[in-house]
Amino acid sequence: MHNILVIQSHRTPLPYLWIQACINSVQDWCNTNGYKYQFIDDRLFELLPDEIVWKTRHQKVIATDLARILLIKKSLNDGYKRVIWLDSDFMIFNPAEFIIPDLSYAVGREVWVQKDKHDNLKVYKKVHNAFLMFSENNSFLDFYIETALRLLMNNQGTMPPQFIGPKLLTALHNVACLPVMEGAGMLSPLVVKDIIAGGGVALDLFKQHSNEKITGANLCISSCHRQEIFEKEMDNLVSILPSVNLTV
Repeated sequence: MHNILVIQSHRTPLPYLWIQACINSVQDWCNTNGYKYQFIDDRLFELLPDEIVWKTRHQKVIATDLARILLIKKSLNDGYKRVIWLDSDFMIFNPAEFIIPDLSYAVGREVWVQKDKHDNLKVYKKVHNAFLMFSENNSFLDFYIETALRLLMNNQGTMPPQFIGPKLLTALHNVACLPVMEGAGMLSPLVVKDIIAGGGVALDLFKQHSNEKITGANLCISSCHRQEIFEKEMDNLVSILPSVNLTV
């Protein structure tokens, strides 16, 4: 299984202790399955063209979204049969059931629950790039890289943080139905708070709109940065997630 590579990346030192718990969960999963594991710091950005580095100098999220797919491509060219990317804030909390699909590529599933302007809960169902999987000779990666590069090079204005990540992938998914690893989810702050509380309407909506049981999820460090959820809550979350059943 050492022809399968799993990659994570973050600047060091890590900003929150709970991220280390996420990284540990991925490393343990790799060890169990015999996958090779690689952690890379800001050296990730060395793969970017100089013009992109300049354009994204104030938007590291966009730079990371491009750099991850360039690193995946490089790793496949280096001889790996399959390369998996997991964000550093992605936790595999049910490793026995976090099984990579037998597909040439796949993206993750986002079921995002938040309040609208009328204070009503609303569900946004998309795909995300906190989980990415590409096998050799897949039909999508080169197109994705070329499209992302073209969008960035042609853009002359401001760019939303998810410009070439979830926004682009969701737009493509809405047209072409990209393969999705449904068990690789994403937890919004309201869902996190309900999990900690032992239940709630946001968590119920999350389960109702999820296609399969969630066995790993991106915990959204950006929500912590924005103080939509606090570090102590995230510490609590990572401690209890292995015992939480996110069955549909």
